Order: sequence, then C-alpha cells, then structure tokens
Amino acid sequence: MPIIVNLDVMMAKRKISLNVLSERVGLTLSNLSILKTGKAKAIRFSTLEAICKALECQPGDILEYTND
Repeated sequence: MPIIVNLDVMMAKRKISLNVLSERVGLTLSNLSILKTGKAKAIRFSTLEAICKALECQPGDILEYTND
C-alpha cells in the first residue's frame, strides 16, 4: 500500500505509550493498534485530528505517501 502510517515513530518521538494515547484520543487499544500497524483501510478526520492534538504533530508526520 502506498500510504505508510508512521504512528509508532511519532509515539516514540513523543515518548507516549499506546495505552496513554488510547486514553487521550478516545479509541480502543485494538483500533489504535490496527492503525499503528498500518492495517487500517481508512481513518476519520476527527480521529486524525485527535491523534495530532495528542501528539502535537501534523497529519503529514503520521501519514506518508510512497510511489510504489
């Protein structure tokens, strides 16, 4: 898939665990884990906004396009 999810990279940079991010964003651990591993088929803008707010980053820090 040409869209790469760098959520784990941003979490490591911010030194935040999946559990803490889950609580701050209001997503279940399983849904956040699916997103983190790149297995998600879609993401709502409201979810992306909440993640960016919690991690103090931009959507481009989390999502990356590659031309495969």
